Amino acid sequence: MWEIDEFAGDNAGLIVAEIELSHPDEHFARPDWLGQEVTMDVRYYNTSLSRHPYRNWEDGKEGLA
Repeated sequence: MWEIDEFAGDNAGLIVAEIELSHPDEHFARPDWLGQEVTMDVRYYNTSLSRHPYRNWEDGKEGLA
C-alpha cells in the first residue's frame, strides 16, 4: 500500500510517495506516476524540510518523488 504525503505551507508543491517493504530487495510494481527515488536524500527528511523548506530549494525540485 502506498502512502502519499502532500505538503503545505513552506513545503507546498512537494508530494512524496512512500511504500513499506519487507526487505530492501523486495520487488514491487512501480506505478507510472512515481518519480525519482529519494529515500537516501536528506533534503526530504521532515527535519530537513522544517529547516530548509521546499520553496527555498534552488534546484532538483520534483513535483512527485
